[in-house]
Amino acid sequence: QVQLVESGGGLVQAGGSLRLSCAPSRRTFSTYAMGWFRQAPGREREFVAAIGLSDGYGYYGDNVKGRFTISRDNAKNTMYLQMNSLKPEDTAVYYCAASLSIVTTAQEVRYWGQGTQVTVSS
Repeated sequence: QVQLVESGGGLVQAGGSLRLSCAPSRRTFSTYAMGWFRQAPGREREFVAAIGLSDGYGYYGDNVKGRFTISRDNAKNTMYLQMNSLKPEDTAVYYCAASLSIVTTAQEVRYWGQGTQVTVSS
């Protein structure tokens, strides 16, 4: 079992930036593809971004392309999501996800974090 711990959420004005972090409880971080999903009230959990084991290439949902950047530091056992040019519609609970390969649907995720709230005010 892998526990994922997110941090970095909060309240920001539209146009601002936040950086989310995710660290697993076990030092098997480098063996998992990692990603972020988000869920707004009354909506389904949606794919935000994902990154492979070590190649550094990021995959992004259409709603965040060009504004968000996913990265990972295997030496620090941590994954990041840099969020720039935030919009009110980015408001949601953001979840860290780990899987054996890149996944873009919530049903395929193997492990979830507890979530961190991101609120963007207009």
